[in-house]
Amino acid sequence: MFVPVPKNNALAALLIVIATAFIAATTLMAKALGTDALGPPLPAVQISHGRFLFAFIALGTVAAIVRPVLERPHWRLHIARTSFGWAGVTLMFASVAFIPLADATAISFLNPVFSMMLAIPLLGERVGPVRWSAAACALVGAAVLLRPTSQSFEPAALLALGAAVVMGLELIFIKKLAGREKPFQILLVNNLIGLAIATTAVLPFWQAPTPAQWATLAALGACMAMAQTCFVNAMARADASFVAPFSYSTLVFAALYDAAIFSVRPDGVSVLGAGIILCGAIWLALREARVKKQLPRPPTAV
Repeated sequence: MFVPVPKNNALAALLIVIATAFIAATTLMAKALGTDALGPPLPAVQISHGRFLFAFIALGTVAAIVRPVLERPHWRLHIARTSFGWAGVTLMFASVAFIPLADATAISFLNPVFSMMLAIPLLGERVGPVRWSAAACALVGAAVLLRPTSQSFEPAALLALGAAVVMGLELIFIKKLAGREKPFQILLVNNLIGLAIATTAVLPFWQAPTPAQWATLAALGACMAMAQTCFVNAMARADASFVAPFSYSTLVFAALYDAAIFSVRPDGVSVLGAGIILCGAIWLALREARVKKQLPRPPTAV
């Protein structure tokens, strides 16, 4: 039987920040694999395949050692969640090969905005004017980052925007799955299904990686497994509305990594667009927290 872990906001915040460092590292490695930094560029579907392959190997090794007690998974929710997660990761990895990590990361922060919009038809949720205002603010920031002029428009930024939409759909199923199963089981099943999807998708595009690319794919998968472990355990120890603002530190790590490795520094447009998106996303997170507090609590069993 699933037993919730004790709440610990400080530990949850620390785990989220650690997770963001690992997540930014995975996009950095995806950029190296998608360009000619380590050899002939690998297609995005092959990079996401490596991500699921080595993440599952890491989690499977842990499972073989600790032998956790697993319950029957909610397969439909897992398959839906992982399908959208795989598509979102693949689009994200495709985008970072062409645009700065900070820009792609900032655009990905729109996924809770799209999740809010999609929750209206899919979950029957009601959205008030304050939340719509926060969403509009974040979308204005995305428009700035897309640089919608003939001279500066970045078509690859649309890949990151597509990733945000798909990941917004993933969040819908994460909401349905939350609290139903143990965190480790969720990770294991997610990566198992993701590996099956990614293996099927990569077959027509497979090309032999170089030794350096194999090592980077393995590191990418390990980093993603660590990020997921930290993230799921953080979500189990605090409310999503509390940890959400800490997840935006991914942008800081992405900018630092991009500057250190690829000598790419955000320009004024990137800083402005990312700042507007952050304002809208944090505003939305705070509003979600307030709405949740106003909901009636279920009666306590005596």
